[in-house]
Amino acid sequence: MKMKTMTSMLLAAGAIGTAQAATEADVDKSFGPYKSGVPTVAGVKPGMVIDKNNVEAAKAALIPSMAQFIKSGQTTLAVGETYSFGISKNYIDATRKNLNKVSLGPNVGDLVGFVAGRPFPQEPDAKDPRAGEKVFWNFQHNNRIGDSYTIWPWHMEYKNMASGKVERTLKQEYHIIQWKHRVDQDPRPEVEPNPSQLLRSGYLKVHEPQDLKDTQLLISRFSDDAKLDEVYLYLGFQRRVRRLASNQVTDPFLGSDLMVEDFEGYNGRMRDMKWEYKGTRELLVPFYAHNKQKLAEEPKEADGFKFIDFGGEGACFPNVTWQLRKTYVIESVPVNPDHVISKRVHYVDAETYALSLNEIYDRKGELWKTFIIAYTDSESHMPKNAGRGVAINDGFSIIDVQAKHCSTGKFKVHLDQEMSPTKLFSVQYMRGS
Repeated sequence: MKMKTMTSMLLAAGAIGTAQAATEADVDKSFGPYKSGVPTVAGVKPGMVIDKNNVEAAKAALIPSMAQFIKSGQTTLAVGETYSFGISKNYIDATRKNLNKVSLGPNVGDLVGFVAGRPFPQEPDAKDPRAGEKVFWNFQHNNRIGDSYTIWPWHMEYKNMASGKVERTLKQEYHIIQWKHRVDQDPRPEVEPNPSQLLRSGYLKVHEPQDLKDTQLLISRFSDDAKLDEVYLYLGFQRRVRRLASNQVTDPFLGSDLMVEDFEGYNGRMRDMKWEYKGTRELLVPFYAHNKQKLAEEPKEADGFKFIDFGGEGACFPNVTWQLRKTYVIESVPVNPDHVISKRVHYVDAETYALSLNEIYDRKGELWKTFIIAYTDSESHMPKNAGRGVAINDGFSIIDVQAKHCSTGKFKVHLDQEMSPTKLFSVQYMRGS
């Protein structure tokens, strides 16, 4: 009996991994990685443009697919100054208040004792077999939405990369609300009533083109990672709501190169993947100040807001400056052997825990897509977003390297909870609207 108990304890300890208590110094380092200096990589300096003639010298700072895009002449990359994006003081305070109250359970997807803030602010440990999982819990609970946000409008284009032809243009709105663990917007810490114990919900509605008008998508994630997400789709021409099966979240979303599981870099449950920490690197990532970019003249907004632009082959690459930033490399492998991909490599920003770069591999293990998500700090965006301490998703490009095709999105983000009322996030609203 004693032997059995001891064996169980050892197995549990192995499952939970190395338990290194976080310190105040860890919190300071996690939220201020550039206080003692910014990253440097030989062959890379702010103000330079990396092209096919000098890419080899800068290769150490590039993810493999970006290096190849540049080497083949499909795009160039402008290097900007590295600076701290800054994080919401309330979020940092919540991290300090709840330091070391959270732990991993015996199974992937089990998070015990989480209240608010960054669950694991200490540096990932290569000796910890669950270091990758901890990094991704930090992503799941990062401050990327400031408790709620709205994208309106969201312009998305489907493009033939070889010809540059825009095949389809969509205009959409997208809303996200955090139901629990709120630190910035009232009500705090939770929106009530919340009988289903939801963690987060996202609601999307298509306005253009006419054949997709009024198509709606509702995604709800439960606080309990063991529960499958609820995903509902309303097709205007069918005039009915249907629940999507779990395998349908890997279908092309509205015919684009994006699937629902791709949203924000990864939009799925923790337990659906195996997570492995592959190391820390200084990499060029699309982080920048929005108001210092060469912005698009079209489409126009009444208030004068301008969207990011795209360039390179097929206009598939965000036309923004890239910073050298401390980055965690995480590999995720689907638990389900029938999944449409074999793995993703995520490049996680160490300061914000945003997923700015993701490489997606097909079942044969060959590169299928590169997902580029562009981020601006909230201080350099619309005046009403200033002071919020949120890394704002400014746009994206997902490039199918095998089909020579891409889908791009440009966003106008509002950190305004009045634009995302709770009534939006229900099946009843989908039917009624």
